[in-house]
Amino acid sequence: MANAEEAPTAVAGSCRWPSALRWSWIPTSADGIVAAEKRLLSLVKTGYVQEKVNIGFAPTGSKARWFRSSEEPRFINTVTFGSSKENAPTLVMVHGYGASHGLFFRNYDALASRFRVIAIDQLGWGGSSRPDFICKSIEETDAWFIDSFEEWRKAKNLNNFILLGHSLGGYVAAKYALQHPEHVQHLILVGPAGFSPEVDDSAERLAKFRGTWKGMLVNHLWESNFTPSKILRGLGPWGPYFVRRYTTTRFGSYSTGELLTKHESILLTDYIYHTLVAKASGELCLNYTFSLGAFARKPLLKSASDWKVPTTFIYGQDDWMNYQGAQQARKDMTVPCEIIRVPHGGHLEFIENPSGFNSAVLYACRNFLSEDVGDDFSRPDGLIYA
Repeated sequence: MANAEEAPTAVAGSCRWPSALRWSWIPTSADGIVAAEKRLLSLVKTGYVQEKVNIGFAPTGSKARWFRSSEEPRFINTVTFGSSKENAPTLVMVHGYGASHGLFFRNYDALASRFRVIAIDQLGWGGSSRPDFICKSIEETDAWFIDSFEEWRKAKNLNNFILLGHSLGGYVAAKYALQHPEHVQHLILVGPAGFSPEVDDSAERLAKFRGTWKGMLVNHLWESNFTPSKILRGLGPWGPYFVRRYTTTRFGSYSTGELLTKHESILLTDYIYHTLVAKASGELCLNYTFSLGAFARKPLLKSASDWKVPTTFIYGQDDWMNYQGAQQARKDMTVPCEIIRVPHGGHLEFIENPSGFNSAVLYACRNFLSEDVGDDFSRPDGLIYA
């Protein structure tokens, strides 16, 4: 188990960097990511095991080229929170774009009381391997994430689990479930990318914006794969300050839900900075997978009739991802599908309203938890059902 308290030695936005990093243009390292993760997870009371799961370097038949850049084995950074309940169902959690598993730090205790929770950093993000990203098509890019996840599943010997994915992680989870439905008991898609309706208000506004010179410039940068992390790396030693400004604003004055404590904000800022400025890898999927505005180049809406796994969509009430796309998909699905909106939360509702998000996940998985005597799985108050 690993869960010891540890005082921060590199708090983003301050000048307390370890001496080895103090004179680096980008003050981070692989060890910095691991240390920042450990500090953030010190906020979680449930014990956990952290491991680097070896996924090899050449999955048979893969369309991805992530294993061809070298013959070094790849690994997926993994944390497992054991449940106190015997035969608890397994919940696998997959983060979104520009994120890592640590962003679920406010949910692990509640969920681990009912599930065996396993959370990963996707290949190319967080504390996982960051191979050179040499994919040149959407097919290769999808395979980068789906095949690496499948190799991880094999290495962990998982066969039946509930799969939860947020944003880009929702896109990956949905694509994985389409290819490997035999392993997924239930699919939970949290503000998933890939389900935006082809015509909505945001799409119309974006079309008008693209017609302006600013829009053409932004679209050019997007198509050139100019990612937010590139900007942050370019800021060098000033990067931590801007990350701190983001976290204090995003989860402070612009938050519609439960504010971070000062200590949470410090540790989350530190963690986000280290995971964002490390070697560019998975982040370079952006322009292959999505067009400007995060519209999927191969929308999952078009695959709804092929769905084989019961699915729950969870959105923040103020989520910029449009839940109406999930409503459209549900019309074509032949498996059970429900849509839940969490109040007082946006696209990161699991941070902004953790109790509401946790309630939504428990309700979505009620069929796997109903054997517990005395449990009440009626609809939780406060949630919105679309």
